[in-house]
Amino acid sequence: MYSAKLEVGVLSGSVEFQQTIARPAVCAGVGVHSGKKARLVLKPAPAGTGVVFRRTDIQGPNTTIPADAEQVTDTQLGTTLTNENGVSVAVVEHLMAALAGMGIDNLLIEIDGPEVPIMDGSSAVYCELLLQAGLKQQSAPRRRIRILETIEIEDGPKRARLSPSEDKLLTLNARIEYDDTVIGVQEMTLQLAPGMFARDLAFARTYGFARDVDMLRSMGLARGGSLENAVVVDDGEIMNPEGLRSEDEFVRHKMLDAVGDLMLAGAPIAGIYEAVQPGHSINNLLVRKLLETPSAWCWESDTADASRADTRRSAAV
Repeated sequence: MYSAKLEVGVLSGSVEFQQTIARPAVCAGVGVHSGKKARLVLKPAPAGTGVVFRRTDIQGPNTTIPADAEQVTDTQLGTTLTNENGVSVAVVEHLMAALAGMGIDNLLIEIDGPEVPIMDGSSAVYCELLLQAGLKQQSAPRRRIRILETIEIEDGPKRARLSPSEDKLLTLNARIEYDDTVIGVQEMTLQLAPGMFARDLAFARTYGFARDVDMLRSMGLARGGSLENAVVVDDGEIMNPEGLRSEDEFVRHKMLDAVGDLMLAGAPIAGIYEAVQPGHSINNLLVRKLLETPSAWCWESDTADASRADTRRSAAV
């Protein structure tokens, strides 16, 4: 089992407070699809800000892009966000997963390119970067999205749903099925408890099949992909010299992706996520359907005077 020395911030008592980072952090790398280099600057943001991207390489009045499910415009081999001016940032899911897993609510992410760097194909580098920056607790209580009714999406063999739970945390169950014997059928259930993401999911790398590389590059994709940032499968064999970080790295990465895609709901989710053959498209459709169904969820926090009636989102929002 691959391991990384990652820790997470702590909560004060039973009340969860919003978090940002204590100081800016910088990293750079190559986009897995565009092949273009990009530099990221992560900056602290005030409570209530949420996660916001800003393209620093583009001139104009509006180069900020909220990390919001309704801003998703493409889900082909990654999640792309685009604002109303057409300014976009691609492959946000691994960074968003790290933010969700480390409990970061508010952050400004400046980027000077079209695509978030792939790094090693996992979220581990981003988790380490956040820890180096330090986690800073803020005064405002954290709000959760409490699932009240089951929401489900089906797309051929793919299925995903969110259902109620009595817990404050998100429970994830994912199942994948491939004909290739090196993957086969893999299924896992985990709860997004403090420390779990960094320990059990952050290391899992994105993956693909050698037979698809030429096709993807002809489509303008995978131009920055290599054995340094993806697990490549070729007829039942792993092409990466170092092999897998765990035998079930494939399903773990699918769960990592789901954590990032669900983060685009705008707050941590208290409920159960279950999926068969999950992917970015069905994850985004699931979150959109949830947000468009006011009766299926409500805002929830640990403040003493919070009530379900006061926090339920109205249909007009």
